[in-house]
Amino acid sequence: MNAKAEAFRDVVARVRRRLVPFLFALYIVSYLDRINVGFAALQMNAALGLSATAYAAGAGIFFLSYTLLEVPSNIVLARLGARLWIARIMITWGIVSAAMMFARGPISFYVLRFLLGAAEAGFFPGVIYYLTRWFPARERARTIAAFMTATLVAGIVGGPISGALLGLNGVAGLAGWQWLFLLEGVPAVVLGFVVLAHLPERPDEAAWLSEEDRRVLAAALEQEALAAGAPPDERAAVSSSLANGRVWLMSIVYFTIPVTLYAFGFWLPPILRSRFGGSDFQVGLLSAIPYLVGAIGMVFVARHSDVVAERRFHIMVSALIGGAAFAAAGFVSGVAASVFWLSLAMLGLASMFGPFWALATSSLSGVGGAAAIALINSVGNTGGFVGPYIVGYLRDRTDTFQGGLTGVGAILAVVPLLVLTAREP
Repeated sequence: MNAKAEAFRDVVARVRRRLVPFLFALYIVSYLDRINVGFAALQMNAALGLSATAYAAGAGIFFLSYTLLEVPSNIVLARLGARLWIARIMITWGIVSAAMMFARGPISFYVLRFLLGAAEAGFFPGVIYYLTRWFPARERARTIAAFMTATLVAGIVGGPISGALLGLNGVAGLAGWQWLFLLEGVPAVVLGFVVLAHLPERPDEAAWLSEEDRRVLAAALEQEALAAGAPPDERAAVSSSLANGRVWLMSIVYFTIPVTLYAFGFWLPPILRSRFGGSDFQVGLLSAIPYLVGAIGMVFVARHSDVVAERRFHIMVSALIGGAAFAAAGFVSGVAASVFWLSLAMLGLASMFGPFWALATSSLSGVGGAAAIALINSVGNTGGFVGPYIVGYLRDRTDTFQGGLTGVGAILAVVPLLVLTAREP
């Protein structure tokens, strides 16, 4: 490795160490505030009179407002800056998440979930766009995977924490599920103010980088931007990105991921309860196992994808493993077999994230890139409504989780056919 390449690697490693752990913490809070409704359901559904279908509709309605506002939110972020807009997103979603404790029936549950989606819209694609301003494409799979491992860590730590918070049932006159929403909403508000005070907007604002470090990083990013041939103005950039067939194909591919991810996240505690019957805390502990397995797979596959500079095959194999395991999980009984197959399903699903976002963002930059990333995430996250609803609807009709798990597994299994048509720029 020559001196120039070694200097670049050192700078990227330094930036990754400084930014990713903090963004990682933000995403843990974000993902936990989305899926904690799955743990709340262990008490809340009976308290609010929610059927499986009604619960699934309320859990998934988050994604309707989230999807509607993703693109405009990310365009605003690109114009106003990540620090200000991510702080705004976090503070408002933390307030709404805590307010979930005031739900009194199906209607108020639906309204609060809809408002939570509106408040959080733009967070994830905003962070992905933010990372493209710091890391060249060849470094993104492992960086994005390191950031997105937070979804798995949220499941690892969130299960036991949520189970313990449910144990506060009756303290100060509040139900356990109310304590859960309150105490897991507050950290988002606090971290929002930390973002506002400390998150550097661009490499040239990072006081912890030397002038030479900034020059090396800026040169790599500028070279990549010139090679991408960005459109000349913002309006043309946005229009070009939103009309791009490859962007829409990536959106369709990504749709399959939230279908399975949120069917898993919202229904894992009830599935384990139905096959295990343990306490809330025990269910929370068991739910951490699939997320731990998925976290290991996510990091390993993303690193290998970067090393060999290949994306499509990594996505395809991971999707096939995940889809088959989801289907198998529907046909087993008992806690050990359920945890095994659900862990394998999460392993396959989680391993898709790093290679997918590296492939999807490989030719995106500027405001147009921000709009394209938001579009991919927006269209994809409609799956966050579809997946949980499929499981809930079939649960009410059949009194089992077999049909729902098989259905979402089949959706994930179509990914290889879609990815084969996606070119790598």
